[in-house]
Amino acid sequence: MTTQKNSPPPAPPDTGLTHFDAGGQAHMVDVGEKKETHRIAIASGTIRMKPETLALIQSGSAKKGDVLGVARIAAIMGAKRTSDLIPLCHPLALTRVAVDFEVDAAKSIVTCSARVETYGKTGVEMEALTAVQVGLLT
Repeated sequence: MTTQKNSPPPAPPDTGLTHFDAGGQAHMVDVGEKKETHRIAIASGTIRMKPETLALIQSGSAKKGDVLGVARIAAIMGAKRTSDLIPLCHPLALTRVAVDFEVDAAKSIVTCSARVETYGKTGVEMEALTAVQVGLLT
């Protein structure tokens, strides 16, 4: 019995996607030679809910307690754990994660905004986006 190795697929056209090599295989980008700079990312997102649900959150009478307080902590944890959740993200030493929630009762929405900072060799965009998503899901 013989085995035949599959040849790598042809190189995709240059798409500028840095997480794929010439053979189309995913890899973590090498940032070793990059200069450390102050990196800042700001992300925001919105969730819509039933007016009754929003009223419970605003009044603090939800069975789970301070919903937005817990969501803020979850968002911060999400930013800190981004490299565990999103493939190919570098683990980063974050220097700041600030999370805010804005309630619009008329539209029955909550908006979450996150500002993430570090001094490092790669950006913190994914950390800011992850913070917002985890905060809104919580």
